[in-house]
Amino acid sequence: MAIERVQQMTVEEFLDFAELSENGYEYIDGEPIEMTGGKLKHFDIISNIMFKFRLLLADSDCRTLPNGVLVRVGEATLVSPDVCVVCGEPATEADTRILLNPVLVVEVTSPSSIDRDRVLKRELYAAVASIQAYLVVDQHRALVELYTRSEAGWNIRCFSDLDDEIALEALDCRLPLRDIYEGVDFAS
Repeated sequence: MAIERVQQMTVEEFLDFAELSENGYEYIDGEPIEMTGGKLKHFDIISNIMFKFRLLLADSDCRTLPNGVLVRVGEATLVSPDVCVVCGEPATEADTRILLNPVLVVEVTSPSSIDRDRVLKRELYAAVASIQAYLVVDQHRALVELYTRSEAGWNIRCFSDLDDEIALEALDCRLPLRDIYEGVDFAS
């Protein structure tokens, strides 16, 4: 049985296609890639992160944006982080949902996305100069990987204790792990 590949599209064709689709898509090397649906735990974690960032950033010029915003990471590549934060005026491509200047991006892993989130997306996000921090959040256990940009490259720190707080220098705030996983039952 042959695997059918979707024909490559231009960015404009992709945006039209994605607008009419009921499912979420990313645009990788000119091809639409369907994003798998998450489980309730996945959405609880995203909701917790969005809520906490809104509180932490309320008195700043930063805003939190949900999944569905596309981040340009290459000429023919657009990805949709689970959460992103932009500070100052959002830069977008002419009247589109393509964001050009996020400061922080967050991916909550699922079994089908964990390798892509930890490897491919980290490399893609590294190409965006405005991104100063990248969080990879595990939905099956308390574990958050923080990648931060430095002159020497990307640094990684892992947090696995619910009493840990993630220092996000680019946003001048601390994100408690306990708040990320509030109400999440790892046993289920």
